[in-house]
Amino acid sequence: MLKIGNLTLKTGKILAPMAGITDFPFRMLARKFGCELAFVEMINCRSISHKSVRTKQMLSSHPKDRPLGVQLLGCEDKFILKAIEVLKGYKFDLLDFNAACPAKKVVRRGEGASLLKEPEKLHELLKLIVKNSPFPVSVKIRIGWDEHSINAREVALLAEDAGVKALFVHGRTKAQGYSGEVNYAAIARVKAALKIPVIASGNIFSNELAQKMLSETHCDAVAVARGSLGNPWIFNAGAPIPAEVIKVMAEHLNANVQFYGERVGVMKFRKFVAWYTKGWRKVRQLREKSSRVKKKEEMLALIENCRL
Repeated sequence: MLKIGNLTLKTGKILAPMAGITDFPFRMLARKFGCELAFVEMINCRSISHKSVRTKQMLSSHPKDRPLGVQLLGCEDKFILKAIEVLKGYKFDLLDFNAACPAKKVVRRGEGASLLKEPEKLHELLKLIVKNSPFPVSVKIRIGWDEHSINAREVALLAEDAGVKALFVHGRTKAQGYSGEVNYAAIARVKAALKIPVIASGNIFSNELAQKMLSETHCDAVAVARGSLGNPWIFNAGAPIPAEVIKVMAEHLNANVQFYGERVGVMKFRKFVAWYTKGWRKVRQLREKSSRVKKKEEMLALIENCRL
C-alpha cells in the first residue's frame, strides 16, 4: 500500500507523465492492464494560464480515469499561481511539480532540471505550490545536474520541508538525459533520508528492472515512462503473444479516433506502431507505410497484416 496525502494506492507501478504520449486514450489503455495512478501530459504553467484549446484537451478526463495526477512545469510565481487557479476547476488527485526535465528548451528557461542548481529557489516554489494547491503536492527531481553535483538528497529534504506528500526521483543526472546507467545508490540515499513516500524512475523497461529498482533502492513504488510504450503489459507482469499485441494495437487506434477524430487520431497513433512491433521480424515495410496512412481503415488493415 502506498499513501500519498489522502490518496491510497494498492499497486507499485505508476504511469509517469510523458509529453505527446499520456493522453486520455493511452491512460485508459494502461488502466485496463492494471495501472492505478496515471498522469496527464506535462503542462507548462504559461500554457495552462492561457487556457488554450490544446491545453483543455490535455486536461480532459473521465470518472473512470482516476486516480489521476497533473504535472506542472514552470519557475515563475505568477504563472504557477495562475496555473493552480485554472486547475481548481478540474478533479485531480495529485499535483506534481517538475524539477527533472532535461530538455534544452526547458532548462534554458530556468525550468525543469535547471532548478536542481537552485535548491533554495525550488524550496520556495514548492512552499508556494503546497500553500495554494487544492490537491496533494509531489515533486519530480533527478539525482543532480551532472556527476559533479549530485545533490538529490539535499533537494529532497528541502522538498519534504516544503510540505510535499511524495517525491519522484529519476536515477540519472540532467547531463545524462535518458542514457547511461541509473544510479541506484543515489536513489537509495534519498529514500533513506525521507519520511514521505519516494517513487523511483529510470530504466523501467521490464518487470525484472522494476523489481531491481525496488530491491536496490527500497523505494515505495516505481514510475514507468518509456517502458510502457507499446507495452501496457508492464503493469500486469504479462508477456503477450503477437496476436494479443495486434488486438491491443487495434483497440488503441480505435480509442484514438474516437477521442480525436479520424485524421488526428490516426496521425497520433502512427508513432506507436514502431513501439508495438519492436523486436519483430520483417516489419520495416509496415512501419514505413504506417507513417503515411491517414485513414482508420487503412491503418487497421496494416495492423491486421502483422498476423502474416
